[in-house]
Amino acid sequence: MKSIKRNLLIICGTLFIALAIVGILFPILPTTPFLLLAAYCYGRSSKRFYDWLMNNRVFGTYIRNYRAGLGIPLKQKIFSITLLWVSIGYSVIFVVDMWWLRILLLGIAVGVTIHLVSIKTYKAESEPQGFVAVEELE
Repeated sequence: MKSIKRNLLIICGTLFIALAIVGILFPILPTTPFLLLAAYCYGRSSKRFYDWLMNNRVFGTYIRNYRAGLGIPLKQKIFSITLLWVSIGYSVIFVVDMWWLRILLLGIAVGVTIHLVSIKTYKAESEPQGFVAVEELE
């Protein structure tokens, strides 16, 4: 039974990584929750997969800083919000014909923007003396 649970958690973790990658390309999907879910699944099932994710050059620092409450770098916030509005703006103007779906998409964009702006901004240069950023611990 433990083997089945372990395999299901690995499959779910891998699925969440795939959804996070899709979320990077299509901002309508949230990237961070999927990465955190993948870390949880891998952490409960496979040390090898968990270590790979946490030490991944793309996702590792992002997950560690988010979990430590350090926030998201300003460049990443700007990139995410810009990509969000470009993709949803394109969809609203050129793809979607139904007025209620346009309003829904714009509402999602506003909600995600508010969420991203409300997350603490990670500033490496403003750390207190003696503080070691999570990414420097490697």
